[in-house]
Amino acid sequence: MTTTNRKALLISPELCIGCRGCQTACKAWNQLPGTKTVNRGTVENPPDLTPQLYNRIRYVEMPSETSVRWLFVNQRCMHCGDAGCMKICPAPGALYRTKEGAVAFDKDKCIGCKLCVEGCPFDVPRYDEKGKIAKCHLCFDRIAYGLLPACAKTCPTGAIRYGERDALVEMAKKAGYQKVYGEMDLEGLGAIYAFRDAPKIYGYAEKPGIPESVVFWHKVLKPLSYIGLGGVVAASLIHYVAFGPKKDEEVKKDE
Repeated sequence: MTTTNRKALLISPELCIGCRGCQTACKAWNQLPGTKTVNRGTVENPPDLTPQLYNRIRYVEMPSETSVRWLFVNQRCMHCGDAGCMKICPAPGALYRTKEGAVAFDKDKCIGCKLCVEGCPFDVPRYDEKGKIAKCHLCFDRIAYGLLPACAKTCPTGAIRYGERDALVEMAKKAGYQKVYGEMDLEGLGAIYAFRDAPKIYGYAEKPGIPESVVFWHKVLKPLSYIGLGGVVAASLIHYVAFGPKKDEEVKKDE
């Protein structure tokens, strides 16, 4: 499902200075607690997205013959136009599309099945201590009132910009970027990236796609959820395909 007059973020790694102000602003607005970490020999911190960290800066070191080139890449939910997480979610309303095009969530409706993890080609959804989904929601509670997302408002260099999606794509092209990542992928991403080099340099697949298991669920199994028990069977089957069998204890060998 896509929307008209769609909004988006334009992220330009070459403009990012790695200050991580976006991380702090996101935590402050969403009242997310800090997470205790350890020194791993790098200033990149934390090492991955968490239920308390909706967006983070990934440090990419690019050695050359004369110096080292650093890229600071913002990692977050991409708010796909064709969202695998929404396709596979069996709980109505747990994941939903806002009028601005963001993929938001309702923790009260999340059933903790974690199928959205399987459905996301960017490995974004995380689950909190209560077993509920947590991820970037594009500050849906700010943009609905005409405010900028906290990350975009805080960014001091313009590495994160928010606005009309079509206008942002045009802006990146006029600036001479080689690739506007996400312009057409998955019916257009809601977080598009201005890349100077190939996407793999920045840690992204050239052509992201939804896993086949999610497509099968959406087209074949999910409709069964409307006929009661069939939905339970369908959800169990897709969970088995996605995560494999779960055993409470190991089978003891015969002596």
